[in-house]
Amino acid sequence: MIRVLLAEDMHMIRAALTALLRLETDIEVVAEVTRGDEIVPVALDVRPDVAVVDIDLPVTDGITAAAELRERLPSCRILVLTAMGQPGHLRRALAAGIEAFLVKDAPGDRLADAIRRTAAGLRVLESELVSSAMEYGESPLTPRESTVLRQAARGATAEEIAARLHLSPGTVRNYLTAAITKTGARNKIDAIRVAEDAGWL
Repeated sequence: MIRVLLAEDMHMIRAALTALLRLETDIEVVAEVTRGDEIVPVALDVRPDVAVVDIDLPVTDGITAAAELRERLPSCRILVLTAMGQPGHLRRALAAGIEAFLVKDAPGDRLADAIRRTAAGLRVLESELVSSAMEYGESPLTPRESTVLRQAARGATAEEIAARLHLSPGTVRNYLTAAITKTGARNKIDAIRVAEDAGWL
């Protein structure tokens, strides 16, 4: 029996995935969480074989949480499941040592198969994502530019970002300008769109 922890913040999707997996005789959902910061403590408690983790979770994003889980509970394999099939996310997942990456619109039988393959220690990657990841390349943004742009994408002003990151508002504006230039964007909103489409945020 493959023991699965499911991390998905959207109730209907989580319930549907759980119901789908309950149809499988060799897969058991042993825990469900809705936030990224809940993954590690719950996993340490229930000891799943595979953690199926949405990339876009509140508090801590799925890839960051998965990387921490991999470090704290190496016996647990990780399958990132996301609606955002962006190449940058695949690169981040691979860099974090994540074994599998599947888009949510894959047929239901592929999810169960991906869980089985992940539990067996095999890599599960979407071929079109691998091609896109190679096409887009690495992010041109520095880690600080990415952090500032990510905060701006959440609606924070330069002053709010400055206070959170212990920077001056002028420095934040300089990071935003650099991000706009490096992404080839027309403005901050366009830079956010370009970076999100490429999976750099």
